[in-house]
Amino acid sequence: MQNETITVTNTESGQPMQVVVLNKRAHLITVVIGEGIHNVQCDLVPTRNGQAYAGTIMGREIVYSRSREQVQADLDAVNPDLKKSRKF
Repeated sequence: MQNETITVTNTESGQPMQVVVLNKRAHLITVVIGEGIHNVQCDLVPTRNGQAYAGTIMGREIVYSRSREQVQADLDAVNPDLKKSRKF
């Protein structure tokens, strides 16, 4: 199984970092930062305007700069059967 990684930005330092995605849905992305016993999970939720995902880890804010629609399109591309089962 291939782990999906995404690039998030630390807002304090502006540095990008690669994190592993544990769970990805349009309304919530759970990422893991670190490895082994030193890993920490963080939930990224959509911002008010829906243009990014933000979360806090150990007092630091991290941002994933993709909109909710872009993430949903990524999920639909991976498994098109899920798109058919959603009710609008």
